[in-house]
Amino acid sequence: MTRPVKRRRVTAIPQVSYFKPAGIPLRALEEVGLTVEEVEAVRLRDVEGLQQEDGAKRMRISRPTFHRVLGSARRKIADALINGKAIRIEGGNFALPSQLFHCARDGHEWQVSFETMASGRPLACPRCESTGALPVRAGGPDWRRRGTGRQNRGP
Repeated sequence: MTRPVKRRRVTAIPQVSYFKPAGIPLRALEEVGLTVEEVEAVRLRDVEGLQQEDGAKRMRISRPTFHRVLGSARRKIADALINGKAIRIEGGNFALPSQLFHCARDGHEWQVSFETMASGRPLACPRCESTGALPVRAGGPDWRRRGTGRQNRGP
């Protein structure tokens, strides 16, 4: 039996989620999908210039896992650049340093730390103890539970 995948800590969800070559209609392009944690690994290593050990510590994962995530991201980016593909950033298995949650029952909102989210325990509203907690994005409640676990599709 395989080990469950740990959530990877990311600083922020990227503001831009799609890149494409100029002058080619979107319908004519193949896509390459990058996860949010792959973008975070590239940001930490290639933009901030951190060593893999330090990047792994920031993401709360092992150095070999960081190496695999970074390698996967770089292969996908190279494929897109060399072969003229679009890059779509979405989903993954990640959590933010802290996340605002909204209770579906009473509307209460509260911050939950990465460590609490990564523990795997169900979240309960501190006011009414309902387990109907939904993450809130900058634009309001995100009913797809983005950033709180394994994702199939993102916005």
